[in-house]
Amino acid sequence: MLPILVENVVYRHINNGLIEKKKKFIDHLNQQEINDFIENEDDSTETYSQFSTLHSEFLVLSRVPAKKHQKRTTFSNEYRIIEGEENEYRILHHYFSYENENYQLEIGSSLSEVKDLTFIIKLFIIVVLVVILLVTFLADTFYIEYLLKPFYKIIDTKIRRVNEPEVFDHTPINSKSRDFRELDLGLNQMMDRIAELFKKEKQFISNVSHELLTPIALLKNKLENLLQNDSLDDNAVDKIAGSLKTLDMLKKIINNLLLISRIENNQYEANEKINFQEIINDLHEDLQDRIDDKGIQFINKMEHDFAFTGNKTLIHILIYNLVTNAIKYNKPDGSISISDGFLHNQYFISITDSGIGLNESQIENIFNRFARVSSDQEGQGLGLAIAKSIAGFHHIEIKVNSVLGEGTTFTLLVPETSKHN
Repeated sequence: MLPILVENVVYRHINNGLIEKKKKFIDHLNQQEINDFIENEDDSTETYSQFSTLHSEFLVLSRVPAKKHQKRTTFSNEYRIIEGEENEYRILHHYFSYENENYQLEIGSSLSEVKDLTFIIKLFIIVVLVVILLVTFLADTFYIEYLLKPFYKIIDTKIRRVNEPEVFDHTPINSKSRDFRELDLGLNQMMDRIAELFKKEKQFISNVSHELLTPIALLKNKLENLLQNDSLDDNAVDKIAGSLKTLDMLKKIINNLLLISRIENNQYEANEKINFQEIINDLHEDLQDRIDDKGIQFINKMEHDFAFTGNKTLIHILIYNLVTNAIKYNKPDGSISISDGFLHNQYFISITDSGIGLNESQIENIFNRFARVSSDQEGQGLGLAIAKSIAGFHHIEIKVNSVLGEGTTFTLLVPETSKHN
């Protein structure tokens, strides 16, 4: 679009110059001047003489027959040969009558210099536009970066790094923008409300623990006292024993749910030094009877003495739930293998069993609460949900790989911030 505008301006300037020359020629035209241009009187078209200055312009006067509806003045771009050299010219064509004779006046101006000038102008404009765009882009980039600096700081300090309301940083962000100050204030107010809700939830959990577990303990105590009554027949004893079993299961479910809630509400300290090798050895000893009952071979391939800081009790529960899960869903005379190592400088522990395995649907839902792999096995389906909550509390990633009928591998990827002794 811009080159076209440049050409139009240049042509308009040339046209005005040609019109001025035409006007001067016509104003001073007389028969003597016409005769001075005559070159060949024998030619029926009678073309008159040319005038050239360094091939930059020419003037041609010709006698032409009269034509109806002929426009008096027109402009065109044409190539002409002047003194043996061909150039492109901007030509004014003017038709007029003089002493009952019809003439055509052609005045041409060379376009070679104009085209060079037009090219230079176009190139200059393009360079200027590119420079302006580049400067504008860089200025906008740095200016926008400067304007959004408080926003990025809000995102970094008050959203990404916040894992719990209690550690939220209420320090106002320094910003000259009223919008960012309002955003910062809104986030502070929102986190205050969330912190209050968390506080109420923790209080609710404490109340639930007391209100539910206390009646269960009372009922269990009364039923145990009833069992001491010698007047009860075998049928009554069986019913009471069944009720006690149900109460124990209910108590275990409540304790597990409370454990998950406390973990997710960060109600545990995570400042103890943990040795995974010791935990595995203790679990092997504690679960030896269950392992022997099922004829399972327990293989400990751990080679690294890895230091980890967290909550020792919770980590023990995490690995305990994974190992008991491997025992529960293993095949008779199967095996459980525990190994460790480093993957991309990240420490891991793998627990592999030769059990029934999992399909894709089961893997997707295995960490959901009350999800159970098999209805044939006892349990409430909370063991892996607890394991997932404990892993999240310690920023440990759990990966599951399984093949139906062949077995399952649970891999714990420990955060890189931990140290290897």
